[in-house]
Amino acid sequence: MSTSSPKNVDGLTHEEAHSLANLRKSDRIDVKLIELLASVVGGANVVSDFDERAEYAQDKLPYAKFRVRSGSVVATVPSAIVRPKDAHEVSAIIKLVQREGIRIIPVGGGSGVLGGTVPLAHEVMLDLTRLSKVADLNVTDGTVSVQAGMFGGELESVLNEAGWTCGHFPQSMLISTVGGWAACRGGGQASSRYGKIEDIVTGIEVVLPDGKLIRVKSAPRRAVGPSVIDIFVGCEGTLGIITEVTLRIWRLPEVDIPLCCAFPDLESALLSARQIMQAELRPEILRIYDAAETQLRDEGNNEFSTHPYMGMLSFCGLKNLAQVERDEALSIIERNGGIISSEEPYRKWRENRYVSLSDKWTTEGWFMDTIEVTVPWSRVLDFYSRVETEVRSIHKDIFFGAHWSHAYPDGVCQYMTFRLPPMPDAEALPLHSKVWDSVQQTILDCGGSISHHHGIGIFRGRWMAKEHGDVLQIFQKLKDALDPKNLINPGKLGLLAPSDALVVPQEQEGSKA
Repeated sequence: MSTSSPKNVDGLTHEEAHSLANLRKSDRIDVKLIELLASVVGGANVVSDFDERAEYAQDKLPYAKFRVRSGSVVATVPSAIVRPKDAHEVSAIIKLVQREGIRIIPVGGGSGVLGGTVPLAHEVMLDLTRLSKVADLNVTDGTVSVQAGMFGGELESVLNEAGWTCGHFPQSMLISTVGGWAACRGGGQASSRYGKIEDIVTGIEVVLPDGKLIRVKSAPRRAVGPSVIDIFVGCEGTLGIITEVTLRIWRLPEVDIPLCCAFPDLESALLSARQIMQAELRPEILRIYDAAETQLRDEGNNEFSTHPYMGMLSFCGLKNLAQVERDEALSIIERNGGIISSEEPYRKWRENRYVSLSDKWTTEGWFMDTIEVTVPWSRVLDFYSRVETEVRSIHKDIFFGAHWSHAYPDGVCQYMTFRLPPMPDAEALPLHSKVWDSVQQTILDCGGSISHHHGIGIFRGRWMAKEHGDVLQIFQKLKDALDPKNLINPGKLGLLAPSDALVVPQEQEGSKA
């Protein structure tokens, strides 16, 4: 069963402790490997302790949490953790693993939710968090060069002290690294104003799978062939290890003016969002909630009894300009039947914008997960209607809610949360898989993309061929050319996995988990 169990003195359930004990029994330390890695970074920066290595055996993938909760695993324990201090040590490590035929996975904060850094075949984990310095802050150009292992909250603090902001605010801000943002092609909560990470990166430093250190210099724009930066932004560590990025930055805004509203129906809410973006307004925040998610946030405000769809916006920058943008947005909203609502839900969201609630539900035995996709404005209502009906039909007690949190002139990110109640894994995991299959296939049918900012990892790999068609062959050819031995984060991004690697199963109804 996946109902919650009592914790022991180490904070583990009985099932988790049993699983860990079994892994410990089969674990073997490769002394030669430890010595080789220590020859590059020093013994203090190589981890062989089992318990510490086991912490790297999963990221925030919900499916992995479900399995661990009931005493199983979806990955392996890495054979070692190595922590280089700079790009030159990263290069030396990669040359070593290529020479010795050792598989390796770059990892930052481990905040991914799709298994992008889970070890499938006892790989070495290349922990980049010692690379945590700001290399250059250029306030004339409005750029910052920062090492890949710096956590987002630390970078933002450094920039704020100088009067600037990075403009990239994922929910994982405090537990994710800058290199992870770039590697997974992430998106922040203010992407409607500042863009996603691929719009923010202007230069990059990468260690290739052969150990060569390369740099694409920062430039405002360029017309010098295809973008080499885009080979690595989004490659999830499969084509190279990002060691430094140069980002566009912005001055801290003079004001932040919220605009909270309520809509009579979803059509008017999404129409307002589209017209705001296509009017070339630049809200820092633009979030629309369906009725299910509005009910969780409405704080009992009367306006939502007749207008059950919530909208949260904020406009920032120069005071006069932000006020004009806010007023223009309000005109659009009112023309579409929206009304001003209480700002309390926005203030509460702002205070908790970096807090994840999934652990609470998982600890209590629920099967909670999130799926984010992108959809063109012309298909957004059709997609939502279809996917809501399909998901709700999968189980009578399933919770399904959606919000639209990243808006652009041509479309929007739809972010969905679903929860299945506590039940045996053998019943729940096939249902969990069925929800994923339904959402991913429906978004492809509606002309959208299977991911907006969470990336692919291992869990989404089986939909990559449908997403890309023949284009996926280009990715594989790049992988084969740059990493012919398939040693750098193998099996991720829908690319070929080694024959001895574990694969996250597609749960079937009636299967035993």
